[in-house]
Amino acid sequence: MKTPKLCVYCKGSRHLCGHAPCPLLARYRIMPTINKAIKKEFFGPSPSIFIGYSGYPNVAIGPMASLEEKPQVDDPSQWFGQNYSDIIKARSLNLRSKHKESVRSYSKLVQMVQEIALATKPTDVELHFKNKPTYKVSFSNITQPEGPVADLRKAYLTGNVRVARHVDRIVSDELKAAQSANLLYNRGEDVYKINTILSSGILGVKDKRMVPTRWSITATDDIIAKELLKKVRDFPSINEYLVFKSNYLDNKFIILMIPGNWEYENFEAWHPGSTWYQGKYSEPIIIEEYEPFKGRTAYADKEAGGYYAARLATIEALHNMKRQARVVVFREISSGYTIPMGVWVVRETARNAFKTDPQKFNNLDSALKYIGTQLKNPLDAYITQSNILKQKRLSDFFN
Repeated sequence: MKTPKLCVYCKGSRHLCGHAPCPLLARYRIMPTINKAIKKEFFGPSPSIFIGYSGYPNVAIGPMASLEEKPQVDDPSQWFGQNYSDIIKARSLNLRSKHKESVRSYSKLVQMVQEIALATKPTDVELHFKNKPTYKVSFSNITQPEGPVADLRKAYLTGNVRVARHVDRIVSDELKAAQSANLLYNRGEDVYKINTILSSGILGVKDKRMVPTRWSITATDDIIAKELLKKVRDFPSINEYLVFKSNYLDNKFIILMIPGNWEYENFEAWHPGSTWYQGKYSEPIIIEEYEPFKGRTAYADKEAGGYYAARLATIEALHNMKRQARVVVFREISSGYTIPMGVWVVRETARNAFKTDPQKFNNLDSALKYIGTQLKNPLDAYITQSNILKQKRLSDFFN
C-alpha cells in the first residue's frame, strides 16, 4: 500500500496514519458549530491579533475573535501533546478579522490591535463585518490553523485592557525592537507573546511598523537565539556526547551534542506522504542547513522557520546547561504528519527533547551507532551531506 493512498483506503475510519480521530474529518465536523456561531457582528473576547503579508506594505490586519466562551490561551507551548483533531477544533474556533492598512499606519484600528497584543489576557471587543464570515479550511507551515475570516467594517474595544507592568515599561522605553524583545524574554515572556507584540508594530524607536505574523515568528526566534548565543559561546564545552529524543505528530527529533565550540546543523527528512511530499515517491528528501561558530550570514531559506525554531530550542537548552557544543539535529517527518500545524510543532517538539534525560556516550562513534538505530533513514544519508559529522576529530573516537 503506497502512503499517498492511505486516506483513500482509510476514509477516516481505520486510522491508518496513526491519528485518531481523523484530522481531516475534524475540519468538517466543526463546521456546523462555526456556522451557527458566526454572524455579521461579534461581541466577545479577542485572544490575539493577526497581521497578514500579502500585498506588503499594505496588509490585512485585525483582532482574532474567539467563538468559544472560554478562549484557549494563545500559547502553543500549552498545546504540545494534544492530537491533531483537538488542535484543529480549537484553532478553527478563532475568527480572523481583517482590514487593509499600511504597515506604518497608526490608525485607531492599529492602536486597538496593539492594545490587544499587549494585554495579559483576552480582551472583549465588538466587531462589525462587511459580510458574514466565511470558513475556508486552510493551513500553513509557519502559522497555526485558522478559522473563519471576515472583512472588518468597524471595531471597538469594550473591555478593560490589562497590561503587565514590566511589559508596559519595556515597550514604553526608547529601545530598538530587538532590545525590547530580549528584555521581555528575560522577564519571563515566551516567544509566542513576544512575536505577537513585535508583529503589532509597537516596538522600536524610529520608523515603527507592523510585522506580518509569519515573519515575526521567525524574527523572534532569531532575535532571542542570537542574544542567548552571546553567553553560550563563552560557556565551557560539554565533556561527553549527548543524544536527546522527542516525537510528536509524526515528527521525530534526534539531537546530538558533541564536545567542542558552538556549531549547529539541522537536517529535515521529508518522507513520502508527509505534508509537503505527496505523490508516487519512495525515497525521502533530506535537506540540510548549517552555521559555524560565528553564525550564519544568510537566511536559512531551505528550511526557513523550522531551522530557527529548532535552533532556538537548542540554544535555550545549552544556555540552561551553561555549556556550549557542536549540535546536529535530525528531524524526520513521516507520513502521519498529514496537515501542517505551524512551526510551533518544531519548536515545542525540540524543547520537549531537552526535558528528557539524554543518552550519554564516551565517543562519537558509539553515539552515531546508537543514533543509527533510532533513525528511519540510513545514517550515511545524513553524513554525506553533513558539515559537522564529516569533520571527525581524533578526540571524537576516544575518551
